Amino acid sequence: MTTTTTKPARPDFASSSVPRHLARGALGFGLIIGSIALVPTVGPAALLAAPLSLIAFRGCPTCWMVGLAQTVSRGRLRRACTNGTCTLTRADPAGTAGK
Repeated sequence: MTTTTTKPARPDFASSSVPRHLARGALGFGLIIGSIALVPTVGPAALLAAPLSLIAFRGCPTCWMVGLAQTVSRGRLRRACTNGTCTLTRADPAGTAGK
């Protein structure tokens, strides 16, 4: 039986902490909403703020959501592949019992 634990080669959109990730989301959504809301008063120039949200989101709102899931699950889940079958398991079930 061969067991391997690997780090996925997919893009990583996670932040170092959940509050930091939520702050990035608030900034990104605020820029999008603000740029659209300010069009009647400032004009089309207000839409120039919308692309800045892509920096806060590290791509798009969907990328931000994927990153939120990665940030929440970081360190709590482990992917293990055995004989061509991969499963997700808790990283340290004994360590979470005392919390």
